[in-house]
Amino acid sequence: MRTGSVVCGALIAALVVTGFAADSVADPLGVWLTGTKKGHVKLYPCSDDKDKLCGEIVWLRRPLGDDGKPRRDVHNEDESLRDRPLMGIQVVWDLAYQGDGEWDDGEIYNAEDGETYDAEMEEIDANTLEVSGCVWFICKTQTWERIE
Repeated sequence: MRTGSVVCGALIAALVVTGFAADSVADPLGVWLTGTKKGHVKLYPCSDDKDKLCGEIVWLRRPLGDDGKPRRDVHNEDESLRDRPLMGIQVVWDLAYQGDGEWDDGEIYNAEDGETYDAEMEEIDANTLEVSGCVWFICKTQTWERIE
């Protein structure tokens, strides 16, 4: 009886530890250098759903245009938004945690082409994310590096 209890206790402990290890991932909140190295995006809990991630541009390699003024969102499909400064715009919405360091079902805005794409993200380690923007089943993936 006692041997069975010890084995059962050891098995439960192993399952608990394994369960935590399988879902133990780095915290994606913080500031990330994008794959193009042209900007930093700060990831944070969305204001309307704290279980999802949102993000905004907090730094640009070239914050000013040729005219010396802040760079604008000139490629946006919505003409009424083309005059807004790029600094501070939200570019990630509603990434939902799927488990095992994977996030999905969100959207990501690419200011370089003015398009919004389906987004997914995978945490590679504490300092590395793979962020993808997708149309149908075709995805373009960037590796983002933690800044803060």
